[in-house]
Amino acid sequence: MQVSRKRTQELVGMLARDDEEHSVPSELHATFREIADAFAVGDYCLRDHAIRCVCEVSPSTANAIAESVSAYGDRLAPLHRSTWGYAVYRWMGDYWQMLVDLTTEGEEVSDLTLHAKLHDTEPPTLEIESVHVA
Repeated sequence: MQVSRKRTQELVGMLARDDEEHSVPSELHATFREIADAFAVGDYCLRDHAIRCVCEVSPSTANAIAESVSAYGDRLAPLHRSTWGYAVYRWMGDYWQMLVDLTTEGEEVSDLTLHAKLHDTEPPTLEIESVHVA
């Protein structure tokens, strides 16, 4: 289930704009699950998994993600519900930095972290920056 454009705009209005870390709101969980599902089948560019309000990942970023996952030595899997106890965001002045620990076949919450920016634009867009060990 994707977050609608209107709901995404409402969510952006609710996100904190301070210097604290906050839990990633449940309204964004489905979007991150879709990203993780695409990554679990190797679609790091999101070419075959268009997700509303999520930018397509550049080939260079997708290659870096693939290399990080390969170096980690375990295959990605759909996000486990335990990941939400660790997923955080923080306001960075003109975007929110989102950090979501990914699930692997061997770990419900791995050390591989998805780094993404939620841009405060119209419409709001999520840009995937990297996946690496945090």
